[in-house]
Amino acid sequence: MNLLKKLIAVLAFVPALALANEATFPLDHAPDRTKDLAALQNGAKLFVNYCLNCHSASAMRYNRLRDIGLSEDQIKNNLLFTSEKVGDLMKVAMPSKDAKDWFGAVPPDLSVIARAKASDAGTGGDWLYTYLRTFYKDDTRPTGWNNLVFPNVGMPHVMWELQGVRAAKFEEVKDPHEEGKTVHKFVGFEQVKPGKLNALDYDQAVADLVAYLEWMGEPAQNTRKRLGVWVLLFLGVFLVLAWRLSASYWKTIK
Repeated sequence: MNLLKKLIAVLAFVPALALANEATFPLDHAPDRTKDLAALQNGAKLFVNYCLNCHSASAMRYNRLRDIGLSEDQIKNNLLFTSEKVGDLMKVAMPSKDAKDWFGAVPPDLSVIARAKASDAGTGGDWLYTYLRTFYKDDTRPTGWNNLVFPNVGMPHVMWELQGVRAAKFEEVKDPHEEGKTVHKFVGFEQVKPGKLNALDYDQAVADLVAYLEWMGEPAQNTRKRLGVWVLLFLGVFLVLAWRLSASYWKTIK
């Protein structure tokens, strides 16, 4: 019994350890664009151009992009590489060994990344939206980049040409939890080199990309939600009918 109690205590402590290892940077709310076909189409283009070079989406086929309003010709002409077909899975050509040598780890598959990153702090979309907007130049890192949401991340800032190069400014402040100790606090960004997009347009582009990643995690989610409303309405009507039928039946029994 004592062993069982100790085991339960350890298992209860594991989630706390996992949360302690997560970044505590506050997450920004991601705009909900999963029903906006234009945003999803732009997000798909950004995904293919900036993410699919290293990350696979092995649970998604190119022809599923017809669900967001793209024709097969548009997919072939704008989103496929030379040797790929519309029915192929979104896989990356880079060997896993090379990826591990270059980045220190194999880049994760992004098929359900938006769902995987959901937490008490926010949705997976919130995490991705903040993560993709908080890269900064850090010459101490092997890639030359760092991130506020995911400190010491092995991934470089692949969209830096759009956002430009930014430096993060930190200052030492007193630790509110421990007297006599200071902590490294983020106070803002400094634009070192402008990008192709201004800050607002870059945020819009990231919002489109995040919307696509959320949609890709469950392409049928909007259909499921619509069907769910109709099912609840049907059950509500059926409940009233069943209630009146039951009342009528028991009335005749008495």
